[in-house]
Amino acid sequence: MNALLLIDIQKDFLPGGSLEVPEGDKIIPVVNEIQEYFDIVVATQDWHPEDHGSFASNHPGKKPGDKVALDGVEQILWPDHCIQQSEGAEFADDLNMERVQNIIKKGTDPDIDSYSGFFDNKHRRATGLHEYLREKDVDTVTIVGLAADVCVRYTALDAMELGYKVFLVRNATRAVDGDEALENTLRELRKEGAGVVDSSGIKDILIDS
Repeated sequence: MNALLLIDIQKDFLPGGSLEVPEGDKIIPVVNEIQEYFDIVVATQDWHPEDHGSFASNHPGKKPGDKVALDGVEQILWPDHCIQQSEGAEFADDLNMERVQNIIKKGTDPDIDSYSGFFDNKHRRATGLHEYLREKDVDTVTIVGLAADVCVRYTALDAMELGYKVFLVRNATRAVDGDEALENTLRELRKEGAGVVDSSGIKDILIDS
């Protein structure tokens, strides 16, 4: 069974958001178009409390881009984003949510971030995504969303570690640090065993999976 994972396609990560991903909005038509090919569609949602430790505003004297240790893990500090119940935490207005069967909230613990859709950054606590996919007999995941060099990357790495066959859709993800970071991330994930396709190749990978 093949599932599509929509990673953090939320307003704060779109142009004009507090942690905007360049051209993050450009992926939405592609994501909407390919959903019909999948029996299972799951969305992850960053869902931070206001006092989250990854926010630079919660560390006096620090600014976005600085690094601290959170629960023993090096953490880059971000602008406040995707705060629970805020507009910025909402999914993009143009994102088709009709086929989404499950929403996995992550980043809810103020003491540790959760880049991956599967675990927090210390792998101490699972989000429930792996259990849900196993219940549905999923063995292959196709990953799209934001941002390629952060949450998409860590979700893909964890998925491979958990034994899933993994594909990334090149034109359905963007990186915080731009096109070079996107290509570097996709190159790394290929080396780790992931497949990288354009949306036009989705049917082929589903037939072969």
